[in-house]
Amino acid sequence: MRQSLIMLASIALLPGGLCAQAPTDREAVQHAASDYLDAFYLGDSTAIVRSIRPEVVKYGFYIPDDGQPYQGSAMSYAQMFEYARDVRTTGQGGPPPDAVREVVVLDVLDQIAVAKVTAWWGVDYLHLAKYDSRWMIRHVIWQTPPGP
Repeated sequence: MRQSLIMLASIALLPGGLCAQAPTDREAVQHAASDYLDAFYLGDSTAIVRSIRPEVVKYGFYIPDDGQPYQGSAMSYAQMFEYARDVRTTGQGGPPPDAVREVVVLDVLDQIAVAKVTAWWGVDYLHLAKYDSRWMIRHVIWQTPPGP
C-alpha cells in the first residue's frame, strides 16, 4: 500500500503533469465566449459586464450588400451595450430562429486563451486574459461568411 502511494505521488509530480491545463480554466473560457453570444443573441448586457473588458478592441470585416470588397467596422464597449439594449427592447438585430451558435476553445494557457465563435453574423476569434482569476474577452476580430 505504501509503495502504491509513493508511486502515485511521484507521477503527480512529473513535469508533464505540471503543464496540464486545469479543466476549470477551459470551462471558464467556454463560459465567457457563451456570454459573448448571449450579449448579442439575447441582448444580455449583464453578460457583457461579466465577460468583456471595458477596453475591449473589436474589429471586423463584412461584405457590403452592394457586392463591394470587404469593409472594416469597429465596435466599442459602449456600442456593445447599445446593441444589446436594442436587441432586448426592440427584438431587432437578434439572430434568426435557426441561428448557429458554436464555441470552440482553441487554446488555454495560464494567463491567456483563444476561442472561436461561429454565429449567425460570421466567425469571431476571441482573445481572452485572466484578470483577478476571471477570464475576460480583451480582443475580438471577426468576419462575415466568405462570399461565393
